[in-house]
Amino acid sequence: MKRREFISLLGGAALPWPRLAGAQQPAMPVIGFLNGASPDGWAPFAAAFRQGLSEAGYVEGQNVSIEYRWAEGHYDRLPEMAADLVRRRVAVIAATTTPAALAAKAATLTIPIVFTAGIDPVAVGMVSSLNRPGGNATGVSLYLGDLAAKRLQLLHELVPTASVIGMLVNPNLPDAGSQLKDVQEAARAVGQEVHPVRAGSEDDFSGAFERLVELNVGALLVALDVLFISRRDQLVALAARHTLDNLTALLTGV
Repeated sequence: MKRREFISLLGGAALPWPRLAGAQQPAMPVIGFLNGASPDGWAPFAAAFRQGLSEAGYVEGQNVSIEYRWAEGHYDRLPEMAADLVRRRVAVIAATTTPAALAAKAATLTIPIVFTAGIDPVAVGMVSSLNRPGGNATGVSLYLGDLAAKRLQLLHELVPTASVIGMLVNPNLPDAGSQLKDVQEAARAVGQEVHPVRAGSEDDFSGAFERLVELNVGALLVALDVLFISRRDQLVALAARHTLDNLTALLTGV
């Protein structure tokens, strides 16, 4: 599903949903926007979200209101943020990252949820099936985690001399373990060794890169995670800085 089609689904559905909540629902539909990243790091995607709504006839501040909730990479804040949106009786929750989608699903069984996720939504209980989601949640699954082995293969082709690979992983990500497992299995097949280095917040980045230098890795694979995506410029800068020492870093996936 293309971005425009996804946003059109959200925009088109936002109009009738307020009627379901009864007289307490405000006249102007309110969309709860729940995201695990930061507003500055996610700014281009948020702008695209608003543009898609506008193309569907919904303009923020005119005929629709948006309540933004940003976890700033602290996924443990998402459950309370989702609960707050539920208390505010929003018409729909746009959960635009995997952790946000899981938090929204846990917070309500009645408010419609439109999500984007990088994992199998059936496996984590977001929907009953892909063709018949059921419940109150629907959306788009990118299945990015399934590309972990392919990304390592690409990294091997670009840096064939790198026998030791570092992998930056967010331990708070629901599918962090499966991503790492897939990469390690693929690495063994080509005679490479993968060392996971964990960073659960922006504060962990500097220490993580120092650890990569200690491990003398020849290249770096960055796990697919909203925290890393929203801070990709910072990660690139750190990789460039440490290249001056003994780390030849290649970031993929951010």
